[in-house]
This record gives sequence, structure tokens and C-alpha cells, in this order.
Amino acid sequence: MVGAQWGDEGKGKITDYLAQQADVVIRFQGGSNAGHTVVNDKGTFKLHLVPSGVFNPDALCILGTGMVIELPFLVEELEMLESRGVSTANVRVSDRAHLTLPWHIALDRLDERERGRQKLGTTGRGVGPTYSDKVARHGIQISDVRDEKRFRERVAHELITKNTILEKLGEEPLDARVVADSVLAAASKLGDRITDTLPLVERAVAKDARILLEGQLGAMRDLDWGIYPYVTSSNPLAGGAAVGTGIPPRLITRVIGVVKAYSTAVGEGPFPTELHGKEAEDLRERGQEYGATTGRPRRVGWFDAVAPRHAHRLNAFTEIAVTKLDMLGRYERIPFCTAYEIDGKLTTDMPPTAIVERAKPHYEQLPGWSRDISGITDRALLPNEAKGYLRRIEETVGAPVGMVGVGPERTATLL
Repeated sequence: MVGAQWGDEGKGKITDYLAQQADVVIRFQGGSNAGHTVVNDKGTFKLHLVPSGVFNPDALCILGTGMVIELPFLVEELEMLESRGVSTANVRVSDRAHLTLPWHIALDRLDERERGRQKLGTTGRGVGPTYSDKVARHGIQISDVRDEKRFRERVAHELITKNTILEKLGEEPLDARVVADSVLAAASKLGDRITDTLPLVERAVAKDARILLEGQLGAMRDLDWGIYPYVTSSNPLAGGAAVGTGIPPRLITRVIGVVKAYSTAVGEGPFPTELHGKEAEDLRERGQEYGATTGRPRRVGWFDAVAPRHAHRLNAFTEIAVTKLDMLGRYERIPFCTAYEIDGKLTTDMPPTAIVERAKPHYEQLPGWSRDISGITDRALLPNEAKGYLRRIEETVGAPVGMVGVGPERTATLL
């Protein structure tokens, strides 16, 4: 499952819904910068590292190799779930995933500060610097915690350079012993949940198990195909799912692109359909559009078909899941962006970032349904105008709408 916009599409809800029929659920990239909100019979949960499938006790939930993981933060999240009556005995952590360490978080915050007006709008959770170290081969894998002596040496060695940078930027140096103690204590609590996950995945594939792969953020934040540099440091596409889980690409047979019925974004960068003023405030409040990780108000705008069409070209969606359709129930007419106008010409292609910054949305005006649809339990009973809105999404994106969300609850999902 892939986000087809700028992130925050409602993937947590859809994953939670599908996970009830899954045997295995795997998060394949990202870290604690994710914010997946799930509403079910146990309450409302905001997950950051743990796969949204944790609420199905019969599903194996894996934090995949493509992730970057802050172990103390993971322990806190697991303890939160346990305290609210959710068993986490089904959670496993790839020993090949990379550790997010305190210097990554500090450097993330400092990098944003030094960028000034060119800041990226990161969550400050250290994800970018962790991936940077991974690519530069300075990263520390979770498996390294099994050898305490070696792990402490790695931490001390990395801090020689990292503390030099921190001090030059006016920050206090980190203590290698304190850092190592915190990570090792968290690893001890996780115990044998830390494991080589590839054999688990291989056995599940051999049994023809139902495996759900959960991405974080969306295609417009993809490192290669998104609005660079306002992107994440990994690939939240279906291709990234194969790499981040260890599942051969040809075995991925169903790709669900999740879109919100309008557009939202957290972070900086071009966002062509963005609304401002009272119009934006009204939509934001109706949808409660605040970041699950940072609490920041999300940027909001009308549906932008160019972005999910771009995502469909990269992922070949077998279907689309549309969330929060109920939030548009108050409007008599709904602007719907079908193309961008750039330098006087219309395009339905997604250009590079510098050109997107000049793009103006080309709108159609679709009829609204002006009524509350949140209680509808049968898709056939949706107002004709709502059905027409979904058809327009299908036509402009190029994939069929398989699921429709008309409320935050798991049950408010129409097939």
C-alpha cells in the first residue's frame, strides 16, 4: 500500500482495515517521522514505528529492513499499546534495519536551523541523517547491539566526528556511554523480537500467506520521484517495498494507492492546490488536519489529480482507496484540479520541482452533494454526486476506486 499524494492520506486506517484479513504486515521504510492514525474498538491510536497491523493479534507485524528505528522510542510505543490493552507479542524487528541515534535527531534539528528560509520542514526525528549515514556507510545496524563491546566502540568512534560538528554549531557534545546505555537498555527490553526477518518473510511467501506491505509518506515525498529536495530520504513506492521487506518484486501482485478526497501536506515545497485564509481553516478544522507526529497544522487544498496520476505511473495501482470523502459533504460545488497551467500551457504530467513551483491548478467545478454521508454503510447508497466525484478520480488518475472512507473508524469503509 502506497501513499499517492504528499503523505497523510489515511494509510493507517486502510492498513488497519486490510490487516484484519492479513497474515503478515510489514512496514518497509521510514522511521518515527511517520504518523499513522488508527481508530478502532480500542480507541484512537497514533502509530509512528509499529505497523498498523498490530491490532490483529493473528498477524505477524514486522518492522522491515528498509526502516530506520529509534529503539527507545519503539519501546515507548510498544508500552503505550500494551497499557491500552493491545498485545504486541506479534511484533518483530529486522536486525538489518538501521539505528536512529541521538546525534541523528540533533543533526536533523540543526540542519533545519542552518537552512533558514530554505528549510525542508522535517519532523526533526532524525530520519534524514540516519539514512545519510546508512548511504555513507557510517550507519549502525540493529544487529550490532548483540555485541555490547563492539557496539560501544562503534558509538564512541562515530561520536568523534559527530560531536565535533555539534560543538561547532554551538551544541553540547553527546556522551558515548549514555547513548550506548539507552540503546542497549531498549534492545534488552525487545529481546528476541529483534531477529533476522528474511526467513520469516520467506516462509510466509512459501505458504502463500496474505502479506500486507505498509509504506510511509507518499509518492510526492519520494527521494527520486517527489518534489526534491522537499522529500523523505527513502522510497515510499511499491519498488521500495520489495527492497525494504526482502520480497522479490514479481511477487507483489496488488498495489493500492491511497488518496485523500482532497489534498494535504506537512512540510515545505510546492503544493499547487493549496488553500489559504478562511477557506483553508474551514477545511482543516473539518478534517482535523494536524500532523500525527508533530501536531503542526497541515497545509490543505483541493484534490490534485496530477499528483496521484504521477504516483500511478510509478506504481501501477491495481486500485485506489479514497479516504475522508465525508469531509466534502458541505460543499455545493467542489473545485477539482485536472491539470497544471505552466507558462500558458496545460499539462497532466508532473514536472521537476522548480517548474512545479510555477504551476497553477486548472480546475473543473464538480457538483457537491451537500449532505452528511458519514453514516452510509453501502457504497451503492452514496449520493449520485459523490459517485460522480469518485468516477472523476478514476478517470483522471487511471485506476479504479476499490475502497472509500466515509469516517475515521475501521467500519466506515465502503467496498
